[in-house]
Amino acid sequence: MLKSTATVGFLTLFSRVLGLIRDLIIARTFGADAATDAFFVAFRIPNLLRRLFAEGSFSQALVPALSDHRAAHEEHATKNFLGRIAGALFLWSLALTILGILTAPVLVLIFAPGFHSDAVQYARAVTMLRITFPYLFFISLTALASGILHAWGRFAVPALTPALLNLTMIAAAIWLAPRLEEPVAALAWGVLGAGALQLGFQMPALMRAGLLPRIRWGFRDPEVRRILYRMGPTIFAVSAMQINLLLNTLMASLLISGSVSWLYYSDRLVELPVGLLGVAIGTTILPHLANHHAMRNCQGFSRALDWALRWAALVGLPATIGLVFLARPLVATLFLHDEFSVHDVEMASRSLSAYALGLLGFITVKVLASGFNSRHDVATPVRYGLYAVLINAILSPILALALAPTGWAHAGLALSTALAALFNASLLLGKLIRDGVYRPAPDWLPFLGRALLANLALAVLLHGAGAFPWYGWHSSERLGHLGFWIGAGVSLYGSCLWLMGIRPHHLLLHEPA
Repeated sequence: MLKSTATVGFLTLFSRVLGLIRDLIIARTFGADAATDAFFVAFRIPNLLRRLFAEGSFSQALVPALSDHRAAHEEHATKNFLGRIAGALFLWSLALTILGILTAPVLVLIFAPGFHSDAVQYARAVTMLRITFPYLFFISLTALASGILHAWGRFAVPALTPALLNLTMIAAAIWLAPRLEEPVAALAWGVLGAGALQLGFQMPALMRAGLLPRIRWGFRDPEVRRILYRMGPTIFAVSAMQINLLLNTLMASLLISGSVSWLYYSDRLVELPVGLLGVAIGTTILPHLANHHAMRNCQGFSRALDWALRWAALVGLPATIGLVFLARPLVATLFLHDEFSVHDVEMASRSLSAYALGLLGFITVKVLASGFNSRHDVATPVRYGLYAVLINAILSPILALALAPTGWAHAGLALSTALAALFNASLLLGKLIRDGVYRPAPDWLPFLGRALLANLALAVLLHGAGAFPWYGWHSSERLGHLGFWIGAGVSLYGSCLWLMGIRPHHLLLHEPA
């Protein structure tokens, strides 16, 4: 478990770092203006679909079903079953892609109603959405391939695949953009090219494992229909955060120009620790939990969840503190340039601090959802996800209006998403405990107390970082000072944990005899 989590975590982190480099290049090349707002709206929809289908979310629906099928049928029957799933998904995603291209003008009005008052920005967003929407077709089939590999315990190739999107968009920004009349449109073409590249990257791994599906007509298969019907609710349950981010984009389009871009860049920084831990553990723990559930090993099931939650607390809490206190230094170091001004840094750092407050919720929702989906309980996470979306929809306009006079309107949108994520995580955890599915280990309170003391020391240290003249330094100076503060924080946090008696063997998964 720890090895698989480390593999997925490292490769996901690699992809997210590439994503930061991509965003750094975009910020320094295109800035934060009406044109980039139009692209980010056009990109938000396929990027939402990428996050829904990729990074383990799709596997939450597929892996438990494949585990059950493999246990009840011979290998050739399971491969035929995979072919029927592939055929049904191929037709479904193709039809949805065509529908999306045709209805792009309506989708832009729905997700960015503020663009309607600017004919140029609206037309630009519609054009780029039509270019990027076929990404849905490719990423759906890519997610199927990843889910198959996950079910057979192969995690490396699916975890590396998202990096191809970042590499392709970097190439588009550097090479293609200067050659186009509308330079920002190069990013949309990069998204489309990345979809085909990601699907092609999965094929050799499937062929080597003998798992490449032969597409068959599958809609008449009741088991295939059951998986497809369950897929929507399952993906929704683990992706309420992404839906809330889409709602933020909608509301940010009604705010001052640049708000969509500021939220996008701050969200990207929050996604680093979410990918490193939440996606990694949620992906690798799912087959483990599904097997425990199939064998009716309740104690092993509970211990696996306990192990995952300890790691979430141990990494999620200091990451929250780091993002809150180092928000301005992080944004300034990564994005401050001619096209990305000091004002942009200030505004993006505000929304980053607000998003960071919900980081532990973002991480634990992905972990806890596996505890439900592995037991084929789709209804509960969906219900709680709906509650989270409703809370966000209610709080977003209230907080945006309340904070608008201070210049924090867009940060109010980020804060509402953070609170909704914490609310969602608390509901999921409470339900697992009440049902007796998860029984926290007896030493949880002492463990949490030690972690909180270590985080308090970290907060005291990092509080001093804001007093330095980050805007007055050159890029290399900012990078050096940021590295110092991060290194000092990691060293202090690790030392505090060690002095309070937390050792590496306390964080291993100990299976019951």
